[in-house]
Amino acid sequence: MELALDEAKKAGQIGEVPIGAILVSENGAVLSAAHNQTIKQVDPSAHAEILALREAAIKVNNYRLLNTSLFVTVEPCMMCMGALVHARVKRIIYGATDPKWGAAGSLYNFSEDFRLNHRVEIITGVRKEECRELIQAFFRAKRK
Repeated sequence: MELALDEAKKAGQIGEVPIGAILVSENGAVLSAAHNQTIKQVDPSAHAEILALREAAIKVNNYRLLNTSLFVTVEPCMMCMGALVHARVKRIIYGATDPKWGAAGSLYNFSEDFRLNHRVEIITGVRKEECRELIQAFFRAKRK
């Protein structure tokens, strides 16, 4: 999660919502590291999770990212959870919940929807306070 927090800080430094994501292989090797870049890339899909999936898929030359784990600072949204399910990511470990957009247990729970053909293991609350404070501080500063 430390690496994901570092990525989130990079996003905040360039005026992006500070969310960072790290995708690791089954043996713990880092496959990709990304942070939000929706403004920079002028792309509403350029969330940290999506960028991490894209980079890792290219690296392993497969859109299926079996037996991987995603570390992300904030609970993934509906778009990101959909992509994570499609990519067959095994596990998502996140810090702060997102009651307005979260699709890994807060607003929706795609990981337990038996209508979908893949289940994702969810681990929540890892370095929760640091992750939450980072994003809250960003929005506090924006409102001033």
